[in-house]
Amino acid sequence: MKWLASLLGAMVLGCLPTLAVAQALVATAANFAVPAKALAEAYKQETGQGITIVSGSTGQLYAQIIAGAPFDAFLAADQERPRLLYERGAVAGQPFTYAEGKLVVWTAKPDHTAPDLAAALRAFGTDKIAIANPSLAPYGAAAQDLLATLNLTSETKGYLVFGQNVAQAYALAASGNAGGAIVAASVVPKGTGTSWPVPPGHHRPVLQDAVLVRATPAAIGFLDYLRSDAAREVVRAYGYLPASGSGG
Repeated sequence: MKWLASLLGAMVLGCLPTLAVAQALVATAANFAVPAKALAEAYKQETGQGITIVSGSTGQLYAQIIAGAPFDAFLAADQERPRLLYERGAVAGQPFTYAEGKLVVWTAKPDHTAPDLAAALRAFGTDKIAIANPSLAPYGAAAQDLLATLNLTSETKGYLVFGQNVAQAYALAASGNAGGAIVAASVVPKGTGTSWPVPPGHHRPVLQDAVLVRATPAAIGFLDYLRSDAAREVVRAYGYLPASGSGG
């Protein structure tokens, strides 16, 4: 199965500790992988329970859960996939919103000047603009919204390159394979390159939902922790707007 190959590949790359140590396996959207690991470590220090984070695009992780991947919880980058899992009866709990993402236009070039977002994107020219695959990643769909809002859809059509997820889109720009990127603010290391924050009204809200897939004690506890004030401070520190945790 594809999910099993992905899981084994992650273990080979050293992304996962041995499953014998982990007490919950949490599928996490690529944009939230770093804060999720910070939250997992804080949760382990508080409870002694281990959380293993496996990251990928929301669409890929959703498909893996449908195929039977042994995840205990799912931290998506949208609301749609957790809702669809809930409606299918494929999960053990009801989705709730844990964060709202922020979008930025970013280039690896330091001190790159432009008067506005449209000018910044035009300045990348034929160097390509990287975004996450819109069919797999909500941040890619939000990037398309931004281009439409700025009336740049037709102008940039031939210059877009796609990463499977928002982390890969950032990597394309960071490596110089694209002149810039439209990505989640959370994946851009502070103090690198040049960023232009995108006003929320320029794209659909990127509301990120979590859902319990299997009712294991560690997974239940971790999702409860995700709703706590301490977790919300971590979420905020990594460039997100924390949610109340009560929505779906």
